Amino acid sequence: MSTPLKIAFLGSGPIAAPVLRAAAASPELELCLTGTQPDQPAGRKRQLKPTPLAEAAAALGIEAVRVPNVNDPAFLDRLRGAGVEMLVVVSFGQLLKEPILALPRCGCVNLHASLLPRYRGASPIVQAILHRDAATGVAFMRMERGLDTGPVYRTFEFPLDGAETAPALENALGELAAAHLAETLAAIAAGTLPPLPQNDAEATRCGKIRKADGAIDWRRSAAEIDAMVRAYDPWPGAWSGYETPKGGRGAVTLRAVRAVPCPGAVPGEPVGEARKQLAIGCGEDSALEVVEIQPAGGKRMTGSAFLNGLRGESIRFVTLPPAAAEM
Repeated sequence: MSTPLKIAFLGSGPIAAPVLRAAAASPELELCLTGTQPDQPAGRKRQLKPTPLAEAAAALGIEAVRVPNVNDPAFLDRLRGAGVEMLVVVSFGQLLKEPILALPRCGCVNLHASLLPRYRGASPIVQAILHRDAATGVAFMRMERGLDTGPVYRTFEFPLDGAETAPALENALGELAAAHLAETLAAIAAGTLPPLPQNDAEATRCGKIRKADGAIDWRRSAAEIDAMVRAYDPWPGAWSGYETPKGGRGAVTLRAVRAVPCPGAVPGEPVGEARKQLAIGCGEDSALEVVEIQPAGGKRMTGSAFLNGLRGESIRFVTLPPAAAEM
């Protein structure tokens, strides 16, 4: 049996968890070091919470080193001392500079959640859902100084059916990457899988998601807003303001919806006569049937329960200005 490839693993997001489990279970790989972002405040009480990768490592009995600055010389010394031959990065959240990129004998490999060069950047999973793509995937890429610009060793495609939420798709892509991890890294280390340059002319970029991105413009089609609901789950959510004739105001986040055709629908106005099921008019003669909705500061509920809470009062949904995202 050949000697296992000594790897360091850097990750933070949920997609990294199944990849770490695969690395830990593979006889072809030896985990010399696992690193992640420092714990961050979360929830209303702002208590420190470990990253999903750190939680997965703890479940495996693996120490996940908190790395405030991956380019710190002290951390580079730690990598050298561990005898790392390859650095594997999955949804880590920090840019690697030249000294660390040049350190491992077999290079640094990034697992990116898109079919590069499409969706270089921080939010490829969200963008694939928003654009209602027919497929997405994962790419094994050799890291260089540019953001997701390095040559690609191998891609694996994943079909989309138009019903995915961001968390479910992230987990599925993590499992896809995990299934091909050991064989791909072994081939890279052996030099039998040369990387191919990306076509920069076909590249698209995507940045970090902001709270304001979730604001619903009811003039858009129901299919587009449905994609927002699924892409922005759980954060920032697809959200809207509402008004009632008696001066009531508030905000809601749509948690689950169905897009349906509705000729003559008025954007933002409820449609239907019985009012037993909340449906909201959208652009392009369409409407959204609201399966689950969450009032600001409240709990999730069905669309019909939200209607019942209005006690027969009519309602109109309105697009809130970007400043409302900071409220």
